[in-house]
Amino acid sequence: MKAKVFAATSALVLLAAVPAFAHHSFAAEFDGSKPVRLVGKLSRVEWTNPHSYFYVDVVDDKGKVTTWGCEGAGPGALSRRGLKKGDIKIGDTLVVDGYRAKDGSHLIDGRRVTLPDGRSIYGGTPGDGGPGDDGSGNPPKKS
Repeated sequence: MKAKVFAATSALVLLAAVPAFAHHSFAAEFDGSKPVRLVGKLSRVEWTNPHSYFYVDVVDDKGKVTTWGCEGAGPGALSRRGLKKGDIKIGDTLVVDGYRAKDGSHLIDGRRVTLPDGRSIYGGTPGDGGPGDDGSGNPPKKS
């Protein structure tokens, strides 16, 4: 009986830890010395926790299209900052300011997203330690 209780408890602890593996600090994946600005058309959105992801198709000078993944805060944090699920649609042009992934992939941490209507949303994850993060989830204060 003790073995079954131990096994069940162990399984619950492991399951509870799974979301923690998905969440990471800014520095674990992104390079704060490599800022980037992307201008492209929204091609996909994933409203997931602990990070949301959206993808923009960026066209270079030669007409080649590259899809960039942009990591942002979770849906709840973005909603509190004014970005609702229906505010962006596939095909919308977005401006995304962020920082490149350390591995050189087409992934950025989207710190600021400018929507087609001109609104600018802070996309950073609260407490991730990235540029401008004060732990509150609020946009960085302008100096």
